[in-house]
Amino acid sequence: MSDSPAPLADPHITFDPVEGRRDVVVLGSTGSIGTQAIDLVLRNPDRFRVTALSAAGGRVELLAEQARRLRVRTVAVAREDTVPALRAALAAQYAGEPLPEILAGPDAATELAASPCHTVLNGITGSIGLAPTLAALTAGRTLALANKESLIVGGPLVKAIAAPGQIIPVDSEHAALFQALAAGKRADVRKLVVTASGGPFRGRTRSQLADVTPADALAHPTWAMGPVITVNSATLVNKGLEVIEAHLLYDIPFERIEVVVHPQSYVHSMVEFTDGSTLAQATPPDMRGPIALGLGWPERVPDAAPAFDWTKASTWEFYPLDNEAFPSVGLARHVGELGGTAPAVFNAANEECVDAFLAGRLPFSGIMETVTEVVTEHGTPAAGTSLTVSDVLEAETWARARARELAVKATAEAHA
Repeated sequence: MSDSPAPLADPHITFDPVEGRRDVVVLGSTGSIGTQAIDLVLRNPDRFRVTALSAAGGRVELLAEQARRLRVRTVAVAREDTVPALRAALAAQYAGEPLPEILAGPDAATELAASPCHTVLNGITGSIGLAPTLAALTAGRTLALANKESLIVGGPLVKAIAAPGQIIPVDSEHAALFQALAAGKRADVRKLVVTASGGPFRGRTRSQLADVTPADALAHPTWAMGPVITVNSATLVNKGLEVIEAHLLYDIPFERIEVVVHPQSYVHSMVEFTDGSTLAQATPPDMRGPIALGLGWPERVPDAAPAFDWTKASTWEFYPLDNEAFPSVGLARHVGELGGTAPAVFNAANEECVDAFLAGRLPFSGIMETVTEVVTEHGTPAAGTSLTVSDVLEAETWARARARELAVKATAEAHA
C-alpha cells in the first residue's frame, strides 16, 4: 500500500490553506445538502461567505431567498425556461436593490465551479455533476464533494486532474473514513468498513421485497433525502456507489472494503488497522457535520451538528449485509473492478430504473434485475482504453435508452 498513489481525499494534506473567511460556491443550493450548507454558513458568517449559488430551477422562490440572505454575486439555473420566474422572485426579494448576475443553461453550474472562490461545494444530484467537478478541480479550487456520481462515472478523469487532498468528501460515510484515516498511516490500514442503515427494508428477504411500493421505499427510517437517493438507499445501490467511491478516494482495493448494516446510523464508517484496532467516527445522524468538515477542513466548526448525550443509554447494533436480498453492492463491486464506462452504465441504468419504479412502471425487484441486464449487455471495457468525457456521455446515453426499453418490456410482460 505504501507504493499506492496519493489518495484524492487525504486528511494528512491541507490543500491551499487560507486564514480568515472562506469564499464558497454552492452547487445544488435548493437541495438537501445545499440548504443545510446554507444554514451552516448563516450560523458562521465569520468563517464562510457564499459568493454564488446554482440550482436546477424548480424552486426559484427558495433560490431567490437564499441569494438575498447570502448577498451572492451570481445565481445560476440549469433550466433556461425558469429565468423569468427567477428574475421576478429576485426582484421581490431585493425590493429595488440591484439584482445578482443570472446565469442559465446546462453549463451554468460548470461556469460557477471555476469562478473565483476557495471552496466549491458540489451538492448536485446525478452524473450531471461531473462537469462542475472537473471544472472546480481544474481551476484549483478545494472541492467539497457531495456529488458521488461524478466520481463514480468519471473516476479516472477526476483522478487525472485532482491534486492529492484537493477533494474533501461530504458523504457521511466518506467523511467518517476521512477522519478515521487521520489517526494512522496508509500502510497500516487493513480494511475500510462502510456502514449502512439497511434502509426501510432491512431484514426482509428477496421474496418479501417483490411487492413493495414507492411509498414504502421512500419511508427511510433515518435520513430525509431526495427521492432518487432515498430509493437508492432502499435498494442499497447507494451503498454500492459508496464502495466504489471509497476505492477511488482512498486507493484501497475492493476486497478490503466491507459493508456492514448499522440501523441506528450513529457510526458512519470505520477503519480497521493492521494491529487489530478499529477506529469509528460517530455522531447523531445530521449532514451538517460532514458539510462543515468539507467547508472548513482542517479546521472544525464548533457546534456544526448535535453531539451525543452520554447521560442517556443507547444501543448500537451491527449486522452482516444480506447479499441475496440486496445484490446491488456486489454488482457495484463488479462494475468498479471492471472500470472504464461500466460504473457510468451502472449508475445511468439505475437512475432510469428508479424513475420507472417511482412512476409505477417497474416493480421494486425489477430495478436491480434491469440494471444487471444492462451491465451484462454492456460487457467488459477494452483493456488499456483511456476514458474521456465523450465516452462517459455515450455510455450513459446507451444505458438510459436500454434501461427504458427493458422497463417497457417488463411492464408489457406483466400486463400480458
